[in-house]
Amino acid sequence: MSGRSGETARRRGGRSGASGGRGFLVTGRRAALEAVRSGRALRLLLASGLHETPALRDLRAAAAASGVDVRQVPRAELDRLAENHHGVVVRVTAPPGLGERDLAGWPFEGDAVVVLLDGIVDPQNLGAAARSAEAAGAAMLVTRTRRGAPVTSAALRASAGALLHLPHARVANISRAIGRLKEAGFLVVGLDERAGPTVYDETCPTGRVALVLGSEGEGLSRLVSEACDALVRLPMRGRVPSLNASASLAAVLYTYVLPSRSVPRA
Repeated sequence: MSGRSGETARRRGGRSGASGGRGFLVTGRRAALEAVRSGRALRLLLASGLHETPALRDLRAAAAASGVDVRQVPRAELDRLAENHHGVVVRVTAPPGLGERDLAGWPFEGDAVVVLLDGIVDPQNLGAAARSAEAAGAAMLVTRTRRGAPVTSAALRASAGALLHLPHARVANISRAIGRLKEAGFLVVGLDERAGPTVYDETCPTGRVALVLGSEGEGLSRLVSEACDALVRLPMRGRVPSLNASASLAAVLYTYVLPSRSVPRA
């Protein structure tokens, strides 16, 4: 999945997702609402003359409850900041940076689920995968610093704000990260189309589970595959041989991982 984001920020004559360490611009009313709820919103900009809707009222109420500065500005001002903003722009602080060292000492629950992405390079794929992971109650997302999508405004919008709620560690080496998680008591399951058993043939382990997905084109790298405790695949019955990363992740989380959890997430 690719394409230009409609909410990348203007910077130094161009447009970029990040804003030089100062934070991000988030657009879209759903993502803006989650940005405010996350506690990371600095300022909410609304285009003058917006039609009042239930979603906009919810956004105003959340901003008031969180003490977020709300300003009405000419639509042209928002046009200079972002594309396809639909009259709403939120400036947020960047989520805290986590790394490999944080994995072994993180206060995971006994049945925690961690999602690792091995080689997902498109920010919108990252955002969509984060949305699936957060919705399923994952405790953390782990991605690569090299050949891994950065957190940008496009990723934040695709995640519907999930990247502002879900702890996210970026690591240099997924195999080493798997080792750290094993030290923390995780069993590691890789999703690999070359695996023999499907998610319907095997039962997901109870307790702490780390789920690893590879890129759509290459799948899991050899070293990552070898580091997994088990490999499973999604059965494909149609003519299309694969799903995109976020769709695969959602399918595996809800058909394989969550049924093994002792207490369903509310």
